[in-house]
Amino acid sequence: MTQQPTHTHRESSGKFYEVAQHQGTGPLEGQWLVIFHDLVDGIEMATTQAYWVQNWREICPDDCTVCMGTGYDHIKNNKEMPCGGCYGLGKVLETGEAAKEMWELATVATTIITRQEHELRNLRRIAQNPAVQALIEQQRQHAIDESTARQEQEWRRGKGHGPHGQRHTGD
Repeated sequence: MTQQPTHTHRESSGKFYEVAQHQGTGPLEGQWLVIFHDLVDGIEMATTQAYWVQNWREICPDDCTVCMGTGYDHIKNNKEMPCGGCYGLGKVLETGEAAKEMWELATVATTIITRQEHELRNLRRIAQNPAVQALIEQQRQHAIDESTARQEQEWRRGKGHGPHGQRHTGD
């Protein structure tokens, strides 16, 4: 039985099947390990769950099976040219089939745009929260304070006209 890919690498793509997750032992005690199968190279590997979550993503049902949702064809390995299976969109019809005509391609594009608009509305709603605004202002003020302190320290260490080339600071 041929395994269907469940994940793809975020940077270098590829087709991977998640086999299992286990608690680590020995030096890896306290960490979760992910065992996965590389369907292209035919080898089984393991990594930490944190590394797995950071570097692999789950394949969605409407991701293009040629490019795994990236929009370019990894077989030709040319990021400048769009994938032939999805015309560079990274998505196919909800049935999993590639668009065969212009109207089907428009349906795929509309689905992508609708998802992005929904996500953008959610992000704007979060950003408008007063607590988030206060946190942003706090971070901005902290960055200004850090920058001012760093500039003053550099100025004090800089070359001046005093004894041994130091600055007169009034102390």
